[in-house]
Amino acid sequence: MTALDLAGLTKRYPVNTAPTVQALDLTVESGSLTALLGPSGSGKTTVMKLIAGLLTPDEGDIRLGGQSIRDLPPERRRVVMVFQSPLLFPHMTVAENVGFGLRMRGVAPSQTAARTAAMLEKVRLTGLGTRRPVELSGGQQQRAALARALVLEPDLLLLDEPLSNLDASLRDEMRDLILSLQRETGVTTLVVTHDQSEAVILADRIALLLDGRLAQHATPDEIYRRPASRAVAEFFGGVNFLPGQAAGGVFQSDLGPLPLPPGHIKGGSVLTIRPEAIVLGPGPDARDATVLACTFLGTQTRVELDLGGTRLQALTNPWAASELAPGDRVDVTLPQDALWLLSGS
Repeated sequence: MTALDLAGLTKRYPVNTAPTVQALDLTVESGSLTALLGPSGSGKTTVMKLIAGLLTPDEGDIRLGGQSIRDLPPERRRVVMVFQSPLLFPHMTVAENVGFGLRMRGVAPSQTAARTAAMLEKVRLTGLGTRRPVELSGGQQQRAALARALVLEPDLLLLDEPLSNLDASLRDEMRDLILSLQRETGVTTLVVTHDQSEAVILADRIALLLDGRLAQHATPDEIYRRPASRAVAEFFGGVNFLPGQAAGGVFQSDLGPLPLPPGHIKGGSVLTIRPEAIVLGPGPDARDATVLACTFLGTQTRVELDLGGTRLQALTNPWAASELAPGDRVDVTLPQDALWLLSGS
């Protein structure tokens, strides 16, 4: 198992005035699965290509296991990359595709065959080794591409939007397979995605890129509960932001004094609370609110609220909100431990 360290990584393209990737510092711990998350154009795929050696950085270093690989050709980096499209060789069988890298390394045919068969079993393609890629489903092709990468026993596995071309049921299946294989092999893994829910389910930690910069690198729970900035909170669905001022463990706003949880940022001027953390119904610290609108979202209902002139959104169980209608009065609690102060936002 091998850690990945990116230090001051910067990449500029001639057509851009600003760097696509700007002074990126990131450590992916050995044996972990990290999601490189961000909107389109944030620099995610550029980072992956820099690590794989498909692009050359303008500044900074790339270290694997403490050794710089910045100037090594791709084939000497012990890094493998699986793209959105499987990119299997159409004229080869599935088994020949999976064993291709081993043959290029000069591994003996008998050993190549054995390792290929074992890997096909791991990705649940046993019995399909003699087929051509065109005879496989999209999900099976992606599993074959994953097998071709993992059979090389790389130090680092890069997955670029591996689920984006699959339908919903296949995405769930492939996500579970990636998780189980990563846990089984212990290979250090970096997954590029633009999907927040995918990143939360897959990753031990999330590295969020916004405009080519690292906005936050933390566990999924920490990013949701303790966003580093308003931009991070908004990217993860944050909609409730209260202006005011914190002093002495209390946030003063139009809602009056709100006691802050321990460990809050000192002197912040914006308070946030996630919509799913707001509690509707009677409680010792409940406030009176007016329902402005209710929107059924399937597994949740979004309730828009007016608390004395302050608008907030809550997400709640559809059954709990089934009797609510615009104009209704409802008790609302903002739990102290769900409040988070944003500095400089």
